[in-house]
Amino acid sequence: MTFAAPLEARSIRFRARSFVAFTLTPEAPMKGWLEGLDHWIGNSPGYFAGRPVLLDLNVLKPAPSEIAALVAELFTRGIRIYAIELEGAVLGPELPPVLVGAKEATTDGLLPGRKARDESKPEGKAPERGLDARADAGAKGKAGASKTEDSEPQVSHYDSGTLMIKAPIRSGQAIMHPHGDVIVLGSVASGSEIVAAGSIHVYGTLRGRASAGALGNTGARIFCRRNEAELLSVDGWYITAEEMEGVSRGKPVQAFLDGEGLRVETLS
Repeated sequence: MTFAAPLEARSIRFRARSFVAFTLTPEAPMKGWLEGLDHWIGNSPGYFAGRPVLLDLNVLKPAPSEIAALVAELFTRGIRIYAIELEGAVLGPELPPVLVGAKEATTDGLLPGRKARDESKPEGKAPERGLDARADAGAKGKAGASKTEDSEPQVSHYDSGTLMIKAPIRSGQAIMHPHGDVIVLGSVASGSEIVAAGSIHVYGTLRGRASAGALGNTGARIFCRRNEAELLSVDGWYITAEEMEGVSRGKPVQAFLDGEGLRVETLS
């Protein structure tokens, strides 16, 4: 008689990780909301690529068939929905799962519907209503730099929460720092991004996207030696490259909130 030896039991390891999750909150009328989303994507191509995106439907409260149509519509724009927020919903397996227990870093979010202006312009274009981004507030400890390429910029952390990056940030890299300021000693390439809870200081040319005050810090600022940015944002108020053309492009600038908008000033 032959006996099979028992297989060695192996424990299953579970790990918890915290990611910056971008949340889209559509509002009626859907046609206008999608047009606003298309405008945002046009200003920042590939902004949602490779990012976890959630769909908050607690405002719209659509039927399951409408949810399926909306998820498909977003997919055509390169936005893949990872999960859905809809209180009390029970959705079929053909739709993304319903997310429970989500936490917001702030009540305002990262990109609420606000407008921005350059120093010489009374008004600017506003982000789409209902388009926001939220970070999981459950993570503890110091934050590191996240990236989309294998090679990581040299970084240093300080007890004050400041993150210093000693090498240039290349195209495609994303730096997320939810615990303070970010200082870049080199330049920031086009197609890259910096998101900081505090201020952002770039001692070279800023060609990518920079979002300061990401968790509701209205006093945050963006400084750079040469402004070639694709987008500047402070506490959700933003301004695009075309709106800065001929006014503050190619110059040393600072961006900060001034009353009901984002102000971009040249530095002497």
